[in-house]
Amino acid sequence: MEKIIIQISSGRGPAECCRVVARVQELMLQHARTTGIRIEVLDNKKAGLRGTLLSATLMAEGPSLRDFVAEWEGTLQWIAQSPYRKMYKRRNWFVGIAIFPIQTPQTWQDKDVYFETMRASGPGGQHVNKVETAVRGVHKPSGLQATASDHRSQLQNRKLCQERLKQKVIAWQTEQLMKQQTEQWQEHNQLERGNATRTIVASLN
Repeated sequence: MEKIIIQISSGRGPAECCRVVARVQELMLQHARTTGIRIEVLDNKKAGLRGTLLSATLMAEGPSLRDFVAEWEGTLQWIAQSPYRKMYKRRNWFVGIAIFPIQTPQTWQDKDVYFETMRASGPGGQHVNKVETAVRGVHKPSGLQATASDHRSQLQNRKLCQERLKQKVIAWQTEQLMKQQTEQWQEHNQLERGNATRTIVASLN
C-alpha cells in the first residue's frame, strides 16, 4: 500500500498564514477519514499564536492516494478576513503543500536496529528491579533510541519498543527529506501566489 509524506508550510508568511496551516491540517484529516485513508500527524511546528502552525508534517497511507494528492498538492489560497487584525484589508493568505512519496523498505530495516535489555525502573517492588524486562532499541544510522518498560514481558516490551522506534525513524527520515526542500518551502515568496491550485473561502476563526 502506498505511503506519502505531506508537508504544509506557511513559508515566511504572517500569523494568518500560520493559522491557515492549522486549518488546512484539520480539513485534510477530515478528508482522509471520509475517503478511507489512514493519516497521522508526525510533527507540528507551532507558531507564536494559539491555533497557529509554522508547518505540519503528516504521513498518509491508502489505496486512493493519487486522487487525494491531486486535491491538495501545490499552493493553496485561503480567502478570509484576518482574525488578528480586524481592520486589515488583505484577505488572501497562501500556504504550500508538498508531497513526498516514501517506500516502506527504505523507511525501516531490521538490520539497522539492535536491542538491549535493562532493568525496569519505577513502581512494582523488588521484582521489577531483579528482572531485565525493559528494552532499549537503537537505530544505528540515526542514533535514535526508544525504550519500553510498560509490560512485565520482555517480548511485549521489545515489540512496543520497536513500534516507538519506527515512529521516531519515520519522523527523522522526514526531517532529512524536508531539509532538501528548505529553500523551496521556507521562502514565502516561493509560493506561487498568482497560481493557486486550490482556493478556500472560509473563516479563520
